Amino acid sequence: MERSFKTEVDKLRLGSGQTFTGEGILAVTKALLQSGVAYVGGYQGAPVSHLMDVLADAQDVLGELGVHFEACANEAGAAAMLGASINYPLRGAVTWKSVVGTNVASDALSNLSSAGVKGGALIIIGEDYGEGASIIQERSHSFAMKSQMWLLDPRPNLPSIVRMVERGFELSEASNTPVMLELRIRACHVHGSFECRDNVKAKFSGLNKIAKPVFDVERIPLPPANYSQEKHKIDVRMPAALKYIREQKLNEFFPGRYSEIGIVLQGGLYNTVIRALQQLGLADAYGESAIPLYVLNVTYPLLPEEVTEFCRTKRAVMIVEEGQPAHLEESINSILRRADVNAPHVIGKDILPLAGEYTGEVVLGGIGRFLQLALPDGLDTGRIDAVLDGIAAARSRAAELLGAPVPARPPGFCVGCPERPVFSALKLVDRELGGIHISSDIGCHTFSTLPPFNLGNTVLGFGLSLAAAAGVGPNFGSRVVTVMGDGGFWHNGLSSGVANALFRNDDGVLIIMENGYTSATGTQNIPSTPGLTAKEGSPIGIESTLRAFGVKWLERVDNYQVGPVAEALRRAMSAKERGLKVIIADGECMLERTRRSRPIDAARLKAGERVLRTRFGVDEDVCTGDRACIRLSGCPSLTIKENPDPLRSDPVTTVNSGCVGCGLCGEAAQAAALCPSFYKTEVIQNPGWWDRLAHGLRRRVISTLAGRAAEEARS
Repeated sequence: MERSFKTEVDKLRLGSGQTFTGEGILAVTKALLQSGVAYVGGYQGAPVSHLMDVLADAQDVLGELGVHFEACANEAGAAAMLGASINYPLRGAVTWKSVVGTNVASDALSNLSSAGVKGGALIIIGEDYGEGASIIQERSHSFAMKSQMWLLDPRPNLPSIVRMVERGFELSEASNTPVMLELRIRACHVHGSFECRDNVKAKFSGLNKIAKPVFDVERIPLPPANYSQEKHKIDVRMPAALKYIREQKLNEFFPGRYSEIGIVLQGGLYNTVIRALQQLGLADAYGESAIPLYVLNVTYPLLPEEVTEFCRTKRAVMIVEEGQPAHLEESINSILRRADVNAPHVIGKDILPLAGEYTGEVVLGGIGRFLQLALPDGLDTGRIDAVLDGIAAARSRAAELLGAPVPARPPGFCVGCPERPVFSALKLVDRELGGIHISSDIGCHTFSTLPPFNLGNTVLGFGLSLAAAAGVGPNFGSRVVTVMGDGGFWHNGLSSGVANALFRNDDGVLIIMENGYTSATGTQNIPSTPGLTAKEGSPIGIESTLRAFGVKWLERVDNYQVGPVAEALRRAMSAKERGLKVIIADGECMLERTRRSRPIDAARLKAGERVLRTRFGVDEDVCTGDRACIRLSGCPSLTIKENPDPLRSDPVTTVNSGCVGCGLCGEAAQAAALCPSFYKTEVIQNPGWWDRLAHGLRRRVISTLAGRAAEEARS
């Protein structure tokens, strides 16, 4: 869950002569305000979800500057916001999650890039690529090249990031082109400091509104204007961009004493490369490199004269480019051949992985192999050999000590998640019916595709699960079940899935997980979030929306009641009437519920008021140790311990201290007719007189009954 920034947004008011210290995303927000933006929008998604959270928490600061902020319905809506910059000198910025968000926004982005912009337009991309990513593995670079939008990849330190945000607006205006700025997850969370400038009020904003509209038919992407727009990109915008990048020195050169070799790298990988050089003894603690570096803070477009200037005197050049295709490596090879620079041997993906994240170990090994191949004069390869041998020895030693690969730790539902009981019920029904095709969606519920549930046959995109079922349903022997979250419902599901299914009279079952928020990205508000204030927005109910669309078969169930949820699923799967059948699984996100209730309970305890907490446990004498409860619910608070009975060797199931009292374990056991070993405990703090009296009576009754049982046993 993303954290709140309410205590930190005051830093956004810092001015000239003051030093900002903090996290990368907060620095990006400060850079936007220093750049004189008029509007900011976006859609949440790791690793830039908390940029949206910062902006939401900074409404007072934004209001003082007349900056409009909008959390958009999806990335396409955010991209369309940038249309304000087409005709007017309005600087605007939007943000979303890497390539998946860019794909959703692509229609608007293509038209935006074709029309061009008058005011600076900046797109902040959370480049979620690599081992820690939660999405498909693609790069944003390809899209930037395809639509000819310039791509910035700043060195991951606060001064560089802030500078590139500010220069990004200037580059956009100098070339009348939208600019993308990508930030990897480490850059988003990097800490540091930079010297501030004063925040700038935009010339036109909510405080000083535009009086007259501007119409220019040449900005409309229709023939013949769209043909001239394409030519304008090449003849005017690209040269203007190259001129600005060159004059402002957006890319950086770092000289080194081994001048016959060099490394060309993406700006975002600078810290990783420097750390590798430090371990090889070729850079000091201050980042002074012995190997010449050409740091591409602008990865598209490349400047041919800079590339040739850096490479002309080199025997060998290494390209450190994360991901595939190898756009930089191929372009640099092409630039050198066209310039008839045949001296350097360009090495890249032949010694570095073709795909995947360039972690510290990967880059260290790649640079070491490059140096072993290049052998620059005066370089003692002894330390390099020792470091590479050390990596191999450490790997071998780790494998020897472990004896087996470390067990995988895939993501899973939180303790008490309201979505887990629904999949427990769905697993029961799936077993009864002999298998159901389940069309899954993006969100927390995607974890159902992993053990112990293994439910979900396809995942095609956020809010697209019902649309993905359209081809399967008519060709499958039983009804197809679709799972969709309320975030996905509002993002894309209503228009792409529900509306089309009703229009085409598709027959299927749709389960909507209504937990109240876009939970996977940090519990941001959506139209159906409960308890919205007037400032946050006007609530829109999912059920009323579905009925207005024409859904006739609709049931609402309590997520935590596994038996009733399973019954609703059976009714939906066996209903005689055709058409879309919707089950709204109602259960608030446990993280948000806990975050809200904890301070309330703490205040009540402090005031001496009664507070009731529910916990569950397992009767060790009843538990058979077959683990069916764990296999059916998968709750992290369910685990095992040694059997206290000396005559029984199998461990028994137990509930650890992480239990939040959701009751799923007992519900699942009852619905599946498993062993009745679960019991509920109510923990009362600050008990009243009635609680104490009832407790005393219970103890006397239990003591009396226990005494009689003991006497009967003796007799």
